[in-house]
Amino acid sequence: MDLSRQIALIAPTASGKTALSIELAKRYNANILSLDSLSIYKEIDIASAKPTKKEREGVKHFGIDIIYPNENFSVTTFIKLYQKAREESIKDNKKLIIVGGTGFYLKSLIDGISPIPKISNETIEKTLNLLKDTKKAYNFLYNIDSKYMRKIKPTDRYRVEKMLNLYFETNLTPTEYFSKNPPQPIIKEPIDIYQITTPREILRKRISIRTKNMLDMGLIDEVKYLIDKYTNFPNCMRAIGIKEVIDYLNGFYNIDELKEKIIINTARLAKRQRTFNRSKFKNSIDMSLEELKAKIL
Repeated sequence: MDLSRQIALIAPTASGKTALSIELAKRYNANILSLDSLSIYKEIDIASAKPTKKEREGVKHFGIDIIYPNENFSVTTFIKLYQKAREESIKDNKKLIIVGGTGFYLKSLIDGISPIPKISNETIEKTLNLLKDTKKAYNFLYNIDSKYMRKIKPTDRYRVEKMLNLYFETNLTPTEYFSKNPPQPIIKEPIDIYQITTPREILRKRISIRTKNMLDMGLIDEVKYLIDKYTNFPNCMRAIGIKEVIDYLNGFYNIDELKEKIIINTARLAKRQRTFNRSKFKNSIDMSLEELKAKIL
């Protein structure tokens, strides 16, 4: 393993990558950038399975406890976090380990994203006015750019809003805009990507153990607190581990059914993550957790 610069460590949820990354960081004098779509939130500690403050001691982490649950973020948030993590790591003469289960964000760092113009208040007002009827807003975009809008679900209000803002601000359809503004890579130098491979039956056991631990640690009380403070509406409240508890509190499941539902949905997420990583990172170095530990520790 070449840790003279930066590496990425990716794997499905519950595969052991977080603990391994901390071991690595301590051994090789490195900082860690978390690429996890839930760990970025403050106050979501159990559902996100983020490393505790005690576990993080001695290792500088980026991408954890950045925003509150009622605040929005996008892939650009992670790009800014990476740039900050990289700059500070270079300044402090430290290496950088990028770790997480959300491979999409790593792919965005490698491939880049198209720059988005600053959106004026006038454009925002125009967009919000049209978005009073989401279906009407989607059809408006579809009629001017069916090629691009086929990629977006009519119910995806967030992306519909982004495309409306883009169109009203630039007077270009999404296809025209992205054609004129192609993405630029954020990570410009070569980067080694290590992928932890775990047999499904072993991963399922790990997911089951982690789910039990989360419930024992107070997952239900954490979700109750989040509902009381932020309601059910923020996007993060639809995350696995949170949405199932909300259904449990609404009487849809008993406690055993809640546990099984979280396990099933987490296993499905792990399958999607594994499929994405295998298809998008063709040159990754794939090893079991034990093989990786033996090789690098």
